[in-house]
Amino acid sequence: MLFNPRSYDPAQFDEPTRRLLRATVDWFESRGKKALIDTYIDRSWYADFLDFAAKEGLFAEFLTPAAADPDKRWDTARIAELNEILGFYGLGYWYTWQVTILGLGPVWQSENEAVRARAAKLLADGHVMAFGLSERTHGADIYSTDMILTPDGEGGFTATGSKYYIGNGNVAGLVSVFGRRSDVEGPEGYVFFAADSRHDAYHLVKNVVNAQMYVSEFRLEDYPVRAEDVLHTGQAAFDAALNTVNVGKFNLCTASVGICEHAMYEAVTHAHNRVLYGKRVTDFPHVKRELTDAYVRLVAMKLFSARAVDYFRTASPEDRRYLLFNPMTKMKVTTEGEKVIDLMWDVIAAKGFEADTYFDKAAKDIRGLPKLEGTVHVNLALILKFMGNYLFAPADYAPVPTRLDAADDAFLFRQGPARGLGAIRFHDWRTAYDRHAELPNVARFREQADGFCALLLENAPSKEQQADLDFLLEIGQLFALIVYGQLVLEQAELTGLTASDHGGDVLDRIFDALVRDFSAHATELHGKASATEEQAAWALANVRRPVADPARDTRVWARVEALSGAYEMQP
Repeated sequence: MLFNPRSYDPAQFDEPTRRLLRATVDWFESRGKKALIDTYIDRSWYADFLDFAAKEGLFAEFLTPAAADPDKRWDTARIAELNEILGFYGLGYWYTWQVTILGLGPVWQSENEAVRARAAKLLADGHVMAFGLSERTHGADIYSTDMILTPDGEGGFTATGSKYYIGNGNVAGLVSVFGRRSDVEGPEGYVFFAADSRHDAYHLVKNVVNAQMYVSEFRLEDYPVRAEDVLHTGQAAFDAALNTVNVGKFNLCTASVGICEHAMYEAVTHAHNRVLYGKRVTDFPHVKRELTDAYVRLVAMKLFSARAVDYFRTASPEDRRYLLFNPMTKMKVTTEGEKVIDLMWDVIAAKGFEADTYFDKAAKDIRGLPKLEGTVHVNLALILKFMGNYLFAPADYAPVPTRLDAADDAFLFRQGPARGLGAIRFHDWRTAYDRHAELPNVARFREQADGFCALLLENAPSKEQQADLDFLLEIGQLFALIVYGQLVLEQAELTGLTASDHGGDVLDRIFDALVRDFSAHATELHGKASATEEQAAWALANVRRPVADPARDTRVWARVEALSGAYEMQP
């Protein structure tokens, strides 16, 4: 169930992809744990990794769409696979790759063939990219950008202004920068343009984080923006910003999975081989429970993320369901990653602070993922836009298959206007639950999901409550659990997990956790000052205990126990 470099064989991909993925794993393993840890502690820029990626053509192969080079493709399935691997070895390695993806988003969406060709050449030469959107004063509030483009009278502009929290801004061969014209008011004044960090008018101010990665502040002073540097103008520039985040936001889920996997090998191995009070630490019932909970939550993260890939790859103007599953991967999977680390940390305690462990780094870095590409609150608010149609207005769609084929995901760069989310329809979420109704905790969670629908029909949030984001976000958490469970079930069925796992031990144990999570959020809703008496009564009435099964728990624990010594990075 978990990625293990010792036995890793990405047989599901074509030969060039397999070679590059395996070469990446081998590079990290041959480099060794000491170098991984030392460079993290010293905050060393990861030039050696970028040299490796350039030599192998890794970024060029994975991040060039067929429209820019017919011999390459943008394949979300293999991008997700590399996210997981890079996260497994360290957030910094993933981050330089991630912000390159973001920097390329406005380029691959542009009709500017010259810049597209320039980006493809830069990738082939081993360069990384950057995404110049956020600003120190405004964050990612693109309505308020202070990057000002002044017409130069010759069809171009000069750009002046600062950008903040821009990964790779120290070395990027191409920086996609968002700004606005000085002479045009409103949305029509927006501009996305391509800049070069090596230009004399590009001033690198500092690294704004205390980390191995370089997250820059830079300033442009009368930077010459030629007509041929312009990527998008007007509303198209605004849409390119949001659609780029749609593409890039997804990558956070599988990075979180990779971080948790490496940490889990360390944590289980340490706990299982430590003796306290004459007993193995893993013989204590509370330790078994916490490590089992961490394991099943991690498996659920993998199942949901893998299934979300399929919806990304089959997306079209007529099927935009991915726009719900995308903030779900960003918000739900990454916060589950925090829970997984915390559960293991409760077990290994002081070991989780030791400098020569991977876990020490994972415990710090896992916190960042829910806070990148929009906070949890921003993504929950986005998820709420889909709730009505998802729960109450199902539509017919052809079944979405597993998408591991070597295809170019061209639609991601022609998503169109970033609006109309409330009109998107979904297939019936109940179908996945009905197919697994024999599992006791799936059935129990389904009771809670049906109860949630009853709440919205009978005691829906009032107009005042809909303006109370604190109240509404708790509604969003309850809704998100239903969506999460649906894709977990779909992927479990597609991968044969139930059939290969004593009739669904792991899956039932996953829903044991989801039942408890739903109950916890219902309790939070009960405590909200703005909740009505009817809503508060509903909340308590829908608290449930999961169905206990000691024999199932014993079998799942055997899976967790087997992780002890299963992997340790080479010194």
